[in-house]
Amino acid sequence: MTLRARLTLALVVLVAFGLLAADVATYAALHASLYRRVDEQLVAARVPAAIVLSENLEGGPQPPSSGGEALLPSGTYIAFLDTAGTLHDRIARYGGPEPSKPSLPSNAGTEPFTTGSVNGTGPSYRVQATPVSTGVLLVGIPLTEVTATLRRLLAVALVVTFAVVAAMALISWATVRRGLRPLEEIEDTAGAIAAGDLSRRVEGTDPRTEVGRLGISLNTMLGRIEAAMDERRASEEALRRFLADASHELRTPLTSIRGYAELFRRGAQNDPGDTAVAMRRIEQESERMGLLVDDLLFLARSGRGRPIAHDPVDLARMAADAVHDARVLDPSRSITLEGPERLTVVGDERRLRQVFANLLSNALVHTPAGSEAALTLREEADGIAAVHLADRGPGLSAEEAAHVFDPFYRADPSRERAGDEGEGTGLGLAIVAAIAEAHGGAVEVTSTPGEGAAFTVRIPMGPNPQ
Repeated sequence: MTLRARLTLALVVLVAFGLLAADVATYAALHASLYRRVDEQLVAARVPAAIVLSENLEGGPQPPSSGGEALLPSGTYIAFLDTAGTLHDRIARYGGPEPSKPSLPSNAGTEPFTTGSVNGTGPSYRVQATPVSTGVLLVGIPLTEVTATLRRLLAVALVVTFAVVAAMALISWATVRRGLRPLEEIEDTAGAIAAGDLSRRVEGTDPRTEVGRLGISLNTMLGRIEAAMDERRASEEALRRFLADASHELRTPLTSIRGYAELFRRGAQNDPGDTAVAMRRIEQESERMGLLVDDLLFLARSGRGRPIAHDPVDLARMAADAVHDARVLDPSRSITLEGPERLTVVGDERRLRQVFANLLSNALVHTPAGSEAALTLREEADGIAAVHLADRGPGLSAEEAAHVFDPFYRADPSRERAGDEGEGTGLGLAIVAAIAEAHGGAVEVTSTPGEGAAFTVRIPMGPNPQ
């Protein structure tokens, strides 16, 4: 059974029970009132009935002036049972054929009682027996009008109850159907979502109703599910790109190693010079591949929240060492260093050195020879140490700046990359971002095309949250 049918049935049953209870209470109240009124008539009819019966027993007609019979209800039964057991009775004020007399019990008490007629087809009577000195006086009033009134009441009550229940059934069905319409929309939305349309939402949500609040909650849940699915798809796409780029980067040194090994196998071992070149290049490419694998492992481990060292580290000393190394690699460069003599943070010294090395290496590779670079250290508010590197290179566009920290992303694929043969891994800035995040910090880039780029790494000076 549907929810609409159950609710409608429940409302109809409740209304029907309420009306039936009201009908029963009304019928019982009217029944008691009418019978109480008849009992009062019985009490008032004892004296006129005794007068009428005594005149009847004497054989003389009742004088019109006495008015005894006129005081009795129409069809009143009057009887006298004397001490000898003889019953004298008559029915007063009846028109037409004499109605059937009441069926009297052998031992009637003094309280009023209801009894049927002798032949079973006449009216019922309300009878009361009153003991007197010479016998028992019995007075009975027919219940014809009382019975008719109660039957009319019962008929009217049943008709009204049926009409109200039928109207209530129609109204409740329409009301419940309208009230549950938002649930049907939710059902349709859920079906569309199950079919794959995650953009569907429940329309017409009213926060003032329970169903409306359910729709709002469902829309919120659907929004989160859609966002999670989008994030999952983006993550899967990023993983596929990462694996493809990693495979591409590993293929280059492996191809070189395979080529030099093939050269050695074909006869280079007979020429000491060729052998030395082949071995040197195999060693260089192996080292390059090892660095790439190390970088990939670091990125993978940092993504799983691997712990890092928590030691006091002087960023000023690291910056000085990194600038000195960069000047040795490219003496033509003008690389300046500004900042306090000591700037201590809590972190992993080896990884933080990698931050300086990767930033300066990126500046050396992607800026013209002889261009300037400035490395600045400063302590910012809330205990944050900032490492700022600005160059005077070609800069980055907005789209390039948005992806510059993605693994294997290169702003200019045609440009030479760092390494012994002018090639790098393409993971330098991605590793900088991962190291900063592992220390509870972050990295950002600001750039204007044609005016250079500026990278800022911010790291908390206290213990990082990991």
